[in-house]
Amino acid sequence: MSNEDQSGETELDLKRLEIRVEELIRALRQLQEENSSLRSREDALISERASLIEKTELAKTRVESMITRLKSMETNL
Repeated sequence: MSNEDQSGETELDLKRLEIRVEELIRALRQLQEENSSLRSREDALISERASLIEKTELAKTRVESMITRLKSMETNL
């Protein structure tokens, strides 16, 4: 194998490596964006869950209060 052949093969190998590195960088950026999006979505869902829990507790308290009043009315009859 001549020096020219080795040089051409080395250049080809370097070009392939460069292309692969660029592909990996693009994949990394895409994954970082996806990760950021998923974290934002998770934060929104956690907030929504907390709000729903609060509303559920409020509804539970109101229902318990109504039951207590109904029982009170029932005993007064």
